[in-house]
Amino acid sequence: MSSKQRIALFIDGANLYATTKTLGFDIDYKRLLKEFQEKGRLVRAFYYTAMVEDQEYSSIRPLIDWLDYNGYRVVTKPTKEFVDSSGRRKVKGNMDIELAIDALELAPYIDEMVLFSGDGDFRSLVEAMQRRGVRVSVVSTISTQPPMIADELRRQADEFIEIMQLEPRIGRDPAERAQRMQHGGFEDNPRTGRGLERRYGIRQAPLQRDDASDEG
Repeated sequence: MSSKQRIALFIDGANLYATTKTLGFDIDYKRLLKEFQEKGRLVRAFYYTAMVEDQEYSSIRPLIDWLDYNGYRVVTKPTKEFVDSSGRRKVKGNMDIELAIDALELAPYIDEMVLFSGDGDFRSLVEAMQRRGVRVSVVSTISTQPPMIADELRRQADEFIEIMQLEPRIGRDPAERAQRMQHGGFEDNPRTGRGLERRYGIRQAPLQRDDASDEG
């Protein structure tokens, strides 16, 4: 039996995007996987995002497709439109429940949960995972004003990881974007990785999996 820590990543896509956009860098998702594979046995890497169904083309679709073919388990659901009390049209797409259920179901099969989010609503989930013996690290930033992470979430976590400290190891080289734009972009093919492999990282083998946690 392996003595490596069993790790699972839970990425709140919208929250992580807002954080890195504010900080001015892009995630290289291949490098992100490699970073945590080197820390232990990476059982799962979940990515959660809501998507607008009736759009002819979604700007995040290439990323979602690439992640789905390259070691991530992508969880999506359609956004919901509503009109607020002021008569303004708004779009809602909260993935908190889906993330929480997956985390609690996986708790018996992991030693550490790494949560990429600063949303204070996850404080109760973090506490619930800790009661089940799972160590919880939260990745966000306090480098902005105001910080992108809720104080109650940061206090509850076993470890807070400042994402700016990870940026040299998981960030994408800004020169790649400039080169892509200079040459008119690359063809995006999630099955072959052509184009997307330059944008998000090269295709790689699927993650190691804990057979017990594969049920369902």
